[in-house]
Amino acid sequence: MGDKANAHPGAAGRATAADHPASVRNVVLVGHSGSGKTTLVEALALTAGAVNRAGRVEDGGTISDYDEIEHRQQRSVQLSLVPVDWDGYKINVLDTPGYADFVGELRAGLRAADAALFVVSASDGVDGSTRMVWEECAAVGMPRAIVVTHLESARADFDEMTRVCARVFGGDDPDAVLPLYLPLHGPQGPDGHASVTGLIGLLSRRLYDYASGERKESEPGPELLPVIETARNRLIEGIISESEDETLMDRYLGGEEIDPETLVRDLERAVARGVFHPVLAAAPAAEGARQGLGTVELLELITGGFPTPLEREAPAVTTPDGRTRRIEACDPDGPLVAEVVKTASDPYVGRVSMVRVFSGTLRPDETVHVSGHGLADRAGHGLADRGHEGRALHQVDERVGALSAPFGKQQRGLTHAIAGDLACVAKLSRAETGDTLSARDDPLLMEPWEMPDPLLPLAIQAHSKADEDKLSQGLGRLVAEDPTMRLEQNQDTHQVVLWCLGEAHADVALERLRSRYGVQVDVVPHKVSLRETFAARSAGRGRHVKQSGGHGQYAICEIEVEPLPGGSGIEFVDKVVGGTVPRQFIPSVEKGVRAQAARGVAAGYPLIDVRITLLDGKAHSVDSSDAAFQTAGALALREAAAGARIHLLEPVAEVTVLVGDEYVGPVMSDLSGRRGRVVGTEQAPGGRTLVRAEVPEIEIGRYAVDLRSVSHGTARFHRAYARHEPMPPQLTDRIREQAQGKI
Repeated sequence: MGDKANAHPGAAGRATAADHPASVRNVVLVGHSGSGKTTLVEALALTAGAVNRAGRVEDGGTISDYDEIEHRQQRSVQLSLVPVDWDGYKINVLDTPGYADFVGELRAGLRAADAALFVVSASDGVDGSTRMVWEECAAVGMPRAIVVTHLESARADFDEMTRVCARVFGGDDPDAVLPLYLPLHGPQGPDGHASVTGLIGLLSRRLYDYASGERKESEPGPELLPVIETARNRLIEGIISESEDETLMDRYLGGEEIDPETLVRDLERAVARGVFHPVLAAAPAAEGARQGLGTVELLELITGGFPTPLEREAPAVTTPDGRTRRIEACDPDGPLVAEVVKTASDPYVGRVSMVRVFSGTLRPDETVHVSGHGLADRAGHGLADRGHEGRALHQVDERVGALSAPFGKQQRGLTHAIAGDLACVAKLSRAETGDTLSARDDPLLMEPWEMPDPLLPLAIQAHSKADEDKLSQGLGRLVAEDPTMRLEQNQDTHQVVLWCLGEAHADVALERLRSRYGVQVDVVPHKVSLRETFAARSAGRGRHVKQSGGHGQYAICEIEVEPLPGGSGIEFVDKVVGGTVPRQFIPSVEKGVRAQAARGVAAGYPLIDVRITLLDGKAHSVDSSDAAFQTAGALALREAAAGARIHLLEPVAEVTVLVGDEYVGPVMSDLSGRRGRVVGTEQAPGGRTLVRAEVPEIEIGRYAVDLRSVSHGTARFHRAYARHEPMPPQLTDRIREQAQGKI
């Protein structure tokens, strides 16, 4: 693993279909935006011979960040797959966005991968969001390693960064996070900074020099031996402490020299089990060079230390009717079980689905069964309310199009995709992200993975009539591709709301609507669903009398309105005595007052939590009618409202914020500034606190963005509707004036 005697020079050629799961490695790159993940992917592809120069495929073009939006924004916004061949292995490298708004793409990458490579910038350090992803991986036992980038920076300090990683990622066991190599520095430049030209292998006691553009191996000079031995001894102790061979520590403490082959074997097993996390260093290749610094070592770590798909337990599988089904781990001859981890639209090919095969073998031109979770199944997994049609659990048979391995904008054809492999499938027009592909005669459904809830509302409307005709279809495709996006058609405010994870996520959604689906939309202020209620008892009389020759209209009713406790809705009571309002017209009065209540009586918001009592009225033997009494009922309610004090009610949300202890004060202060009431706090694992508060929803429209700023990206929050409460008088007056067109 990097310290092997002879490094493979790189396997030039195209990514091919794997023949056995043992020859596949699926690794996801994780790190904050700007840490160097995409550059590292290109460097690995160059060293493996998959590209002819850094980031370029044979006929030109980059292998990642090739989307027009990514070019324009200069950052990754989607999950990308780069398959490379190395030393007889197929490595599926999954590059994820580092920006928090695109955490859904990261979660999809974690689902598809069997190990994670955390990319940390030597000049920027470890941010809070990267630490949280590390904890997620630790919770499920995913093997992890760390690679330090940006060593060319004047502020770079590899030794200090390894100590930071041990403290942040190691937790109670910092000796489980140790470097396998030390950087080899060249002569100092004019600025006093010495560039890194190679690596020192601690287990092999060898130098790997990349100064010439290719990896060259040699013996270290005597001046390096003391530094090597100190770091080597600590590394050996860290490896042995995680060894499954309980005699190894006794032999080592007894003075026995443990041979490098045994150490490498135990190291690889500890990494694959997720209990030891090596730290490596890497840098892109210089102009004209064939190998980037540390890339050979990384490729050998991936192939030798990261687990095969055979070692990963597949997610739970059921039949569509809920019966548990046991699937043997990663059997190419087993029943077909594959999952759509990403959906994208190609202007030439159409819909392209990135698929991870967990069992069986997927072949082109065969018919498969597509199973998708309904809203009830997805609730609690962040995937509820995915579409504007509110899709239920869906089942459909579809014909698989061509299989391919993506490489930049190219799609290189595959003959098949076995269990453990990743591939792209063309023309699955009904499959969405998170759906399961299985045999037509043996339909199965995989347990969905957890996704974050989108909490930033974006109210939109079509820019023109032509856009309005295409908007519904465009939005439907958008949410089918991105399960972290939720579409709402609010019946109270009559707004179309696209719920996103943040401003950058929203910008990308609008750009995709425009560029992919030809839909131009306008962003409008998001409205909160307010309500009205009576503050005290009031009475009203509705008189609807018109005579214009022939049959006229005649209806008079008297009502009393009184407030009820929250959540009571509208209660209608008939207390008419003596038949002053004929029995057949009492339902008409109720219909009229309920219709007026739905329209509002003060600022145009629905009236709730009142009891409306019909006390008296008058009718005419000829001119009274259903319509007349409906109108009279509405007039009576409006008159009662005119003489009463009306409260505007705003929705209040229960907000829970999980935040690091160092940011609890700023978070609580910010919540108080939003008219929030902190109702409690409790300690959470990992030096964090759970803050519970009740906050008016009108104050947390942008909380997803503002909380990120307050907590430096380390906090998460959840919101749930609690109830409606009266608004402060000054806000009530302002909204009434707006409704009446005064401002």
